[in-house]
Amino acid sequence: MKITICDDSIEDLLKIEKLLLYYKDLYPGRDFELEKFSDPSELYQRISGGKISDVYILDMLMPRQTGIDLGNRLRSAGCENVIIYVTSSDDFALDAYGVRAARYLLKPINEDKFFEALDYAWSYAMMKKEPVYVLKTKDGLVQTPYSRIEYIENICRKLEVHLVGGEMLRSLFIRRSFEEEIQEIAGRKNFLQVHKSFLVNLDYVKQLTADGMMMESGRTLPVSKSRAAEVKREYLLFVSRKYS
Repeated sequence: MKITICDDSIEDLLKIEKLLLYYKDLYPGRDFELEKFSDPSELYQRISGGKISDVYILDMLMPRQTGIDLGNRLRSAGCENVIIYVTSSDDFALDAYGVRAARYLLKPINEDKFFEALDYAWSYAMMKKEPVYVLKTKDGLVQTPYSRIEYIENICRKLEVHLVGGEMLRSLFIRRSFEEEIQEIAGRKNFLQVHKSFLVNLDYVKQLTADGMMMESGRTLPVSKSRAAEVKREYLLFVSRKYS
């Protein structure tokens, strides 16, 4: 992951860098490259030239190009990566909202709030690198990485997405058929529709039995008789590819 800081105050720039390096020490697995700018015009030119980072930590008030100017340039370039604003004033929160900033932090920066913002940025960046399944729920759209899905079940025209660890997400009523709802994810090599109402992630199948597919969660899912031969063939092919 690449993180870019821009602050015309060298003192504040170094403080943010110190916090980032401390965060990196706390979470060795969260490696990142760091890029620093004290001149916002220079960063503006880099963005205009297509050199984009995963996360931007921007001061709000800077000469020539403000943090909002940089944010607008990113969004107009089609970049939806994380923007975190740090500022000495709370007068520009609405402007930050307009460029869909992830966080708006006041100086002096609170370490806990800054680290929470970095946690969010890391999760968002990782989610973007992995395809996600988008589900319409009563709480709005929920995005779930494919790798977290154990299986999807269609019950009374609602999708139940069962995740690794036991969590379950439930959709609103679906208007399309189950096959249409899962069409994109079902095209992945590790997903297989084993029944008219079940799509499974083969990475979490413990065993193919006479009764169906036993999952890592312990539940055995039914396999349609009409699909039994195909399911067995595809499962054996998957296992042989995985362990060859």
